[in-house]
Amino acid sequence: MTPALSPDAPEPVRRAHWADVRASIEALLEGEDDWVAAMATVVAELHHAFEAWHWTGFYRAVSDDLLVIGPYQGGHGCLRIPFDRGVCGAAARTGRTQDVPDVDRFPDHIACAASTRSELVVPVLRPDGRVLAVLDVDSDQEAAFHPIDREQLESLCALLGHRFRALATP
Repeated sequence: MTPALSPDAPEPVRRAHWADVRASIEALLEGEDDWVAAMATVVAELHHAFEAWHWTGFYRAVSDDLLVIGPYQGGHGCLRIPFDRGVCGAAARTGRTQDVPDVDRFPDHIACAASTRSELVVPVLRPDGRVLAVLDVDSDQEAAFHPIDREQLESLCALLGHRFRALATP
């Protein structure tokens, strides 16, 4: 497991850290064909790699309008989130990343944890554009996510969506 990165790490350190995290995830997923095992492994590796991330998890799309909690690390999460609610729902509904530096300014934010100050949610899309899941990362610090975090999570989720397109839900 890659040691945790401080939130104030400079860009070159952050890029190098992400390279290590990505290499670790890819090595851990080598030959893995189970979607739940892959989600659990990705979440564990990501959660422990970043100091400022207090909740890291997947919400699985179980229908065209509902997310259900999947593997996660951190405190309890919301169990079900409709596509028309909150940051995760917005990511699932639009198929686009939601980077929210201050959750108090996001209309209809669902406070699964009262300590959450910022949130980054990336959809995992099949090649046909349908949502498999969303990867939700929360921090108790405002504006905790760097553009490199977004870039790397989007790349990772694109890989997962392509690799597990036939193995998951709807």
